[in-house]
Amino acid sequence: MRIVQQALYLEVADRLRAMIDEHTLVPGAWIDEAALATTLGISRTPLREALKVLAAEGLVRLEPRRGCFVNELSEQDLDEIFPLMALLEGRCAYEAARNATAADLDALEDLHRDLARYARAGQIDAYYETNYQIHEAIQRLAGNRWLSGLIGDLRKVLRLSRHKSLQLPGRIDESCAEHLSVFAALKARDPEGAEAMMKTHLLRQRAALKALDADAQAAAPEPEAPARRRHSRLRLAAKAASDH
Repeated sequence: MRIVQQALYLEVADRLRAMIDEHTLVPGAWIDEAALATTLGISRTPLREALKVLAAEGLVRLEPRRGCFVNELSEQDLDEIFPLMALLEGRCAYEAARNATAADLDALEDLHRDLARYARAGQIDAYYETNYQIHEAIQRLAGNRWLSGLIGDLRKVLRLSRHKSLQLPGRIDESCAEHLSVFAALKARDPEGAEAMMKTHLLRQRAALKALDADAQAAAPEPEAPARRRHSRLRLAAKAASDH
C-alpha cells in the first residue's frame, strides 16, 4: 500500500511541475490546497507530499501559518543561474565531443536540420521542442550522470521564468546559428570549441532575456508621481466646488 501511495504523490509532483511550466500555477501565487486537491481528484495527503518534493526542488516555498506559494525568479536569480548552466552544459558539450560516435552525430544532424527549418519558418514552439531535444541528446552523449542531475535540477527552476528568449526579434536566428556552431565543433571532435560555443549560447540566452525585460520596461507607461496625482485631485476638487 505504501508503494502505491508513493507512486501517487510522485505522479502528483509531475502534474504540478507541468502546471507551473504551463503557468496554470503562476509564479508568486498562493496554492489553494483544498481547491487543487479537488481539481486533481486526490486527498490532501499526497498533494502535501508532492509539494514537499517541489519545495526541495525550489519550485515552491512552504511558509508557516501562510501556506504554500509558487516561487518567483528575480533578475538576480537569473544572473546567478545562467552562468552555472553555461558551465555545466559547456562541460557536457566538451565530453560529448569526445564520446560521440558517427551514428550519434548523424542523429544530431537530423535534429539540427529540423531546428534550422523551424527557425526559418519562425515556428517558435517547434523550435523550443527541438532545442530541448538537442540539449538532452548532448547530455546523454556526455554520459555524466552528475552533470545531468545538476542541469535537470536547474532546468526545473528555470520553468519559473515568465519570459521566453526567442520572443526577442532576431533571437531565433542567432540561437540557431549558435547551435550550429556547437554542432560543428562536435563533428570536428573539438571539445574546447564545443564547450566555448555552448557557454556562449547560454550566456546569450540570458542577454536576450535582459533585453526583453528592458524593452518591456521601456514600453510600460510611466507611473504618475504621487505628488502629481494629489495635485490633480486637488484641482479637480477645486473646479467642482467652483461649479456649484
